[in-house]
Amino acid sequence: MFFLAILLFSYPQMSQQIQKITANGKEMLSNPKLVLVQGTLNVVMKQNVTLSCLSEPGSPPVRYTLFKHNQQVSASNRSDLTPALFPLSISSASDAGEYKCKAEYNNSSSGKYSNSLNFTFIEPISKPVLSSPTSQAKRGQNVTLSCFSENGSLPITYLFFKGTQNISPRKTMQKREAAVIFLFIDSLSDFGTYKCKAYNSFPNNTKYSNAFNFTLAGKYKSSRPSIVLTSTVNAEESENEVIYSEIGKFLSPPAVRQVLSGTAESLGHLLTPQAEALFEIPQNPKSQNQKPGII
Repeated sequence: MFFLAILLFSYPQMSQQIQKITANGKEMLSNPKLVLVQGTLNVVMKQNVTLSCLSEPGSPPVRYTLFKHNQQVSASNRSDLTPALFPLSISSASDAGEYKCKAEYNNSSSGKYSNSLNFTFIEPISKPVLSSPTSQAKRGQNVTLSCFSENGSLPITYLFFKGTQNISPRKTMQKREAAVIFLFIDSLSDFGTYKCKAYNSFPNNTKYSNAFNFTLAGKYKSSRPSIVLTSTVNAEESENEVIYSEIGKFLSPPAVRQVLSGTAESLGHLLTPQAEALFEIPQNPKSQNQKPGII
């Protein structure tokens, strides 16, 4: 009776051990573990990585096979309980993706698969472009700035600066679109040089944009010179001062030079034809002392 009790007690343990033994007398394989032992899951061009695959427990020899999207990449036979190592070289974006390994005994029709590891291919960003719908602004006006890097792996993080001072929190874009900030032009100090910078997970690849400046939208400025000349003539000719305002519109270039140099004695012969018609200046004055006037 005592022997029967012991037998019944030990039967579950014996049953589990029997289940772990295959038909050829080897221990059943467990699902192997796929581990990254060299490199990172974010990979760049020409980067080397190494994967390790091991099934514990198991009875050597064990065949390990590495797969990428169900396509065999490499295989290794291990005659001991050490893991199979699979070195990989990232030569293009197609080398990224999901990897798994399989452990099986030789001449076996079944095997066990591991967990998956997913490699992400990352590209460096291009120089970002800083722009705005308008380059002129007035005090009290709202303006926008946008920063965009056309190339590079997502997500991309942007920061905006005025001079060397950061003027916005980080903006991380998960889509291929520009980061935008809104500014309020409150004083002349807001008219300065703005820049932005961009970076992603690619190592040591922060890049700065072009410089952008807002200019003050001022009043209209005439392209023609405006000159005011005050000339005092003798009492016999006139007791009033002759004032020429904006004579740059009516004088020929030689006249303007004479006025500025103070050598003009008589401007009648230097007026443009339009000015002569406007002021009705005779072409041949009878008196050398007669001078044009603006009434």
